[in-house]
Amino acid sequence: MLNEIFNHTKESMEKSIDALRRDFTTLRTGKVTTSIVDHIKVDYYGTPTALTQVGNVIATDATTITITPWEKNLVNKIEKAIQEANIGVNPNNDGSVIKLFFPPMTVEQRQNIVKQAKAMSEKAKVAIRNIRKESNDQVKKLEKEKAVSEDEIKKGLDEIQKITDGYIIKVDEALKVKEADILKV
Repeated sequence: MLNEIFNHTKESMEKSIDALRRDFTTLRTGKVTTSIVDHIKVDYYGTPTALTQVGNVIATDATTITITPWEKNLVNKIEKAIQEANIGVNPNNDGSVIKLFFPPMTVEQRQNIVKQAKAMSEKAKVAIRNIRKESNDQVKKLEKEKAVSEDEIKKGLDEIQKITDGYIIKVDEALKVKEADILKV
């Protein structure tokens, strides 16, 4: 019974780490990545559709993203969606291709992005602590039902805390790596 709780706890906390890594991909680092535009939705015949689903999105160099729509009539809609997304650059439209030119980041911009990364990691830590609380509640429920001994309950709570501590360390390590990536010029 306790092992099931431990496994569920680990799975849930791993999902929180995965979500944090996905969030980190939306942050800009020294060089541009196409993940900056992943969250942008384009009106495709009345349906909000991911930008990557309506055209080719590639990073042509460290400061440029090129978007080639599969249908010419989408160029203006894509341009409008990018402007509304407010990602920090204005799209350049030549009629068939849209280019996004990202200027080099200033020290202040890098520090602001590091603050965003710290906020994301704090959110992940809160999620992990909430998972710990749920797991502890499940263990305490077993205690009330007298399904396991008091010693096992104490060991179970200690094990959940160890698991939690391990995942908090993983969050801190992921933040350190991302922070170094952002601040690298």
